[in-house]
Amino acid sequence: MTSMTFRAILPLSLVAALAACGSAPDPTNEAAAPKPSAEPVADGSVKLTPQQIQAAGILLVRPTVGGGAGTIELPATIEGDPQGIQVVSAAIGGRIVSLTRNLGETVRRGDTLAIIESREAAQLKGEVEASRARSALAQSQLRREQRLFAERVSPEQDLIAARTAAIEANIALRQAQQQLSAAGGGGGSLNRLALPSPIAGQIIARSATLGQTVVADAELYRVANLSTVSLSISLSPADAGRVRPGATVTVTTPGRQGTARVTFVSPVLDGQTRLVPVIATMDNSNGCQRRSKSRPFGGVKPGHRVTCRGEWREGVARGPLPPALV
Repeated sequence: MTSMTFRAILPLSLVAALAACGSAPDPTNEAAAPKPSAEPVADGSVKLTPQQIQAAGILLVRPTVGGGAGTIELPATIEGDPQGIQVVSAAIGGRIVSLTRNLGETVRRGDTLAIIESREAAQLKGEVEASRARSALAQSQLRREQRLFAERVSPEQDLIAARTAAIEANIALRQAQQQLSAAGGGGGSLNRLALPSPIAGQIIARSATLGQTVVADAELYRVANLSTVSLSISLSPADAGRVRPGATVTVTTPGRQGTARVTFVSPVLDGQTRLVPVIATMDNSNGCQRRSKSRPFGGVKPGHRVTCRGEWREGVARGPLPPALV
């Protein structure tokens, strides 16, 4: 029994001895063996050395929009701000007897631009004068009734009637004045009305001629306040998806540069061009475009062709990624 056990253990001992000889540590292989690839940090992240990043085949890139640099450069057209353009029209029909401004001239709010002579103007002014006289008479009668009532000569009923008549006369006077103001005002003679400028700005259109007879609502002038101008931009649907209101646009022309801000991105395509209309506004009050930082240049004019360049929605990765990251 003992000899059989010895014969069974002997082969196993030889195998263990040979395995121990073959697994002796090799100094060369030990030096070449890589160290642990990463050590966890307290917050759960893993720090990798540049050698480990390179060995793992990891490629580091900066996220961009649409797979490009996020920059769009397109031509645009300067237009007047729709909120800063006003039409001066004749509220009543008549004959033009005076035109005080020409194209390109600067006007202030309230400056007289034209004077119209009309029978309707005479009626409006006559009604104002008559209402003013009736109001003065009613006020005089009211003061008289108040004095008589205080002296116990007149009954309270007469005082109430006089007060009511004075109130009605004042209402009629204000109504006549508002009708005259809606048509114009001033003009000197009773049959003349002056048409004032509704805003401060420049005359950009004049369709009236001295001595011309015009009908009611006929356009005489067009005034534009160019302290703010708009840029009309047309973008492809793919580019328009990267633009949001509030984005900054750099506007350049030869020797000039300025900054605009996107205020409107159309939700629908233009029916003819199949492009997306985009509107940006730019301050033009003091000649917002400049040749240099220290020397101001004159303000831009509607109709100018400019170049717009914008950095749209940076920091969001869209589009194809490098193959190494897939």
